[in-house]
Amino acid sequence: MLLAAITLPSMAAQAEWRLPEMAAQASEIVADSLVEPLPFEKAGATFPGSALYFLADPPAAASTANVGVTNSEGVNPIAAWNGDPDAAIAIETAGPAARAFVSRGTGIDKARALDCLAKAVYYEAASESEGGQRAVAQVVLNRVAHPAYPKTVCGVVYQGSQRRTGCQFSFTCDGSMARKPSARYWAQSLSVARRALSGQVYAPVGLATHYHTTWVNPYWAPSLAHIGTIGAHRFYRWPGAASRPDAFTDFYSGGEPSPAPARAASTVEAAPDPVAIAQRYESAAASEARSGPADSVVSQAGPATRRSQSDRQTTPAPEQGPGSVRPEYANSGQWIARPQ
Repeated sequence: MLLAAITLPSMAAQAEWRLPEMAAQASEIVADSLVEPLPFEKAGATFPGSALYFLADPPAAASTANVGVTNSEGVNPIAAWNGDPDAAIAIETAGPAARAFVSRGTGIDKARALDCLAKAVYYEAASESEGGQRAVAQVVLNRVAHPAYPKTVCGVVYQGSQRRTGCQFSFTCDGSMARKPSARYWAQSLSVARRALSGQVYAPVGLATHYHTTWVNPYWAPSLAHIGTIGAHRFYRWPGAASRPDAFTDFYSGGEPSPAPARAASTVEAAPDPVAIAQRYESAAASEARSGPADSVVSQAGPATRRSQSDRQTTPAPEQGPGSVRPEYANSGQWIARPQ
């Protein structure tokens, strides 16, 4: 009886564990399904960031992003990509780049120029990539250098702001400035404006003087030379002599007006037609070519230095505050007695 009691569990155990063949087959299935680890997945063969060196095909733009290649046909479009595929640009005929802006004038002039240019960048392109923001700043500075526009940054930005419609930059007359700027995007706009005023040139837009958003189609667009599209803006330059580098002859000398929109005009003033401005410039250039040096002393300066009366921007007079100087302070700043 004892022998039977001992051998019975042994026989039962053999019946319960009768799966040796199936266990072997299962292990083979698992082994076959295993994937060979990649080189950077093996222990001891990696370091932080080493996965980049095991890529079979590096990203196509990894070696060309943010690299400007200037040639006779224009600028490498990847130069303005900034790593953002949604902000990729299409440059067609950018032409030569503008000369670097040289900041002159007093400290007040520089502060006003920075404020006006930063507002143009913020209200026109706050949601754009850095390339789109720099393009807007470059257009403003291109206008400052052209005789057809005011010679100050604030004068260009707020040109026509006294009109209800037809201002050169829509944010100056459509109520956009009532919105409080976002601290983050305002700081970015200030950075872009500061670099542009320090001489940084944005070559992809060349000597562009006009742009508009991609969802509008102004009447003047077909008459100008389309340069390309950056983000949500299409950029243009004048055709003919008005867009040549030797046409941008004005040098900045300060004299910035108040960095704010002008007061609303009592009479409705027609907005300047960009096509008409280019035509006037072409007419002046043709007249200069026909006239000799003896015909006019002005001809020695070239057509680019002549401004029509409607486009001339004189240096603004200092702002006069209310009140007057008291008699006892009339001689302030003068010598009490001449030194011996």
